[in-house]
Amino acid sequence: MIGIVDYNAGNIRSVEHALEYLKVPFVLSKDPRELEKADKIIVPGDGDAAYAMEELKKTGFDSFLKDKAAAGTPILGICIGAQIVFDWSEEGDTPCLSLIPGKIRRFSSIWKERQPTDEEKARTAMLEGGLKIPHMGWNDVAFCNGGTRLCEGIDDHSDFYFVHSYVIQPEDPSVIKGYSDYGCMVPAIVEKDNITVFQFHPEKSGEKGLRILRNFAEGSNA
Repeated sequence: MIGIVDYNAGNIRSVEHALEYLKVPFVLSKDPRELEKADKIIVPGDGDAAYAMEELKKTGFDSFLKDKAAAGTPILGICIGAQIVFDWSEEGDTPCLSLIPGKIRRFSSIWKERQPTDEEKARTAMLEGGLKIPHMGWNDVAFCNGGTRLCEGIDDHSDFYFVHSYVIQPEDPSVIKGYSDYGCMVPAIVEKDNITVFQFHPEKSGEKGLRILRNFAEGSNA
């Protein structure tokens, strides 16, 4: 049984619709006690990291997720649910769950640190207003570092739907299993042990996104 963490952080209904379409049984709850018996957990979310962490702490889901991660329960994070598994977010100077070492940083912070070549400037108009924030819409994802079992049956460089203004920056680059290009390398899939997170929205990415959710439901990402 899959448990969906409901912490008032958006896109939950679209995840429900996707699982209903796949005929995957799930429990959605605002109470971590009701998800204790779930053998897999999905952490969805849109919006603000500070608000997300406040809601997780208010409901007790922060300690619940830490306990589930330590117990080896497969966890799938989406968008904000992907970002808050790291140590800290530049959005609101927010301490997060520290399930995977790393930070979440603004696109603008990363772009300012880069010294793009003339070719890159011409191609992306980076730092000249050519790239809009948030990074919103379809972008291709290149698999790397062996990929993840959750993307079995999906072609390399497939397109997925993104909506975000902040970028995952893991301490260990080997945990990046897929990336996109948006003025810099954007880690799109990160996996460490039993935790796999997606910066894009599988539930809004058509058949390929549904394949990810089906793979998660049918097996373990541990």
